[in-house]
Amino acid sequence: MNTKLKGLYHPSFEKDSCGFGLIANVDDKPSHWLIKTSITALTRLTHRGAVAADGKSGDGCGLLLKKPDSFLRSKAIELGIDCADQYAVALIFISPHAGETEISQAIIEGKIADQNLVFAGWREVPTDISACGEEALKSLPAIYHAYINAPDEMNNAEFERSLYLARRAIGKAHEVLENSRIDDYYYISSMSSNVLSYKGLIMPANLPV
Repeated sequence: MNTKLKGLYHPSFEKDSCGFGLIANVDDKPSHWLIKTSITALTRLTHRGAVAADGKSGDGCGLLLKKPDSFLRSKAIELGIDCADQYAVALIFISPHAGETEISQAIIEGKIADQNLVFAGWREVPTDISACGEEALKSLPAIYHAYINAPDEMNNAEFERSLYLARRAIGKAHEVLENSRIDDYYYISSMSSNVLSYKGLIMPANLPV
């Protein structure tokens, strides 16, 4: 048998990695079926992640999906948040402790404004802690959506660039907070006008909870 290697491939490139799946509607129409199917696919990858002794805490799983515009706009209306024609929603983990939450939120709002973006409002994301194991509960953050509007004259590419710069600046500011032990819960899962991410230290089957 000829074992001579061909092309750029070499067996040494093989390595273990986390599981990943991609599911899409070719007509680009949003559907609950797509989300349900994605979660089902994610449960098939449970063996790719670690499970804590409590049987419910994982090493992280989640979904990255196209921004659900109609849903997010409806929630904004309920909260009195004014969404511009072009807006973004960030998913942010911050400290659940009173006082610390406000400090993080003030920093986030300030860094967004520094990029000439308009902070529109906060939405606390509903959570069900029954999905979490004992280990995950030890570091359970407060989870918020941050609504961010683009100026009228800004195109999408410029908006995404400004969101990235705001996210980096927020992260740098929180490094100081973490060193002072004010907010070591902070994490931005996503900050984009195009996509939204949900994730947590849970098992894939509990993600819908």
